[in-house]
Amino acid sequence: MKINGNIIAHRGVHDNKKTPENSLEAFQKAIEYNYPIELDVQLTKDNILVVFHDFTLTRMTKNTNYIQDTNYQDIKDLKLLNTNEKIPTLKEVLELVDNKLLIDIEIKNTNKIKETCDILINELKNYSNYIIKSFNPRIIKYLKTNYKELEVGLLITDKSNNFLYNKLLKSNFILKYCNPDFLAISKTLLDNKKFRKLSKSIPTLIWTIEDKKEIIDNNLIYICNNLPYINF
Repeated sequence: MKINGNIIAHRGVHDNKKTPENSLEAFQKAIEYNYPIELDVQLTKDNILVVFHDFTLTRMTKNTNYIQDTNYQDIKDLKLLNTNEKIPTLKEVLELVDNKLLIDIEIKNTNKIKETCDILINELKNYSNYIIKSFNPRIIKYLKTNYKELEVGLLITDKSNNFLYNKLLKSNFILKYCNPDFLAISKTLLDNKKFRKLSKSIPTLIWTIEDKKEIIDNNLIYICNNLPYINF
């Protein structure tokens, strides 16, 4: 995994006050501090890839629509929190970063797996410095099957309420099914013997770190909030 150091800026360098998460300003600050960038992508209704974490616009814009049910023209002028920053397209982010840093791209869950993945890979055709991950094993499977050269990882949470998912994960079925190149696990899963063992054999990203004291193993890669405000 081509990462300088072991710190990634979660949704850019932001504080959600003056600088909103997943904004061009947050990514510009990451460039200035030379931190690799983690970001989230999803398709609008009219198939524009935008960089935005939540499925609904409510928390960041107070608009109550769902991103994936809304056309880009209807969201492009919305302001993020109480700032002048707007929801960026992936194209805008790629132009800004310009291969200076690694970008860690999370594909949000979607019913349009093929469309989302194919549009994403097409937009990345002139960008070489990235990895891709998702919580959805079907997304990982699709990418691994159709784009064999990619470095693709599976996100794993400790808070899933899906009994079947938890059972299949415990049996390693999901890992065998999608065969990820790396894992990105919740920091609480490091206390789980299974995942601690896996982290020794497969590249592992840990999310989301809020304090320098949470970094306990320099062989792991940490996705961190509010850099550099927590004194890294």
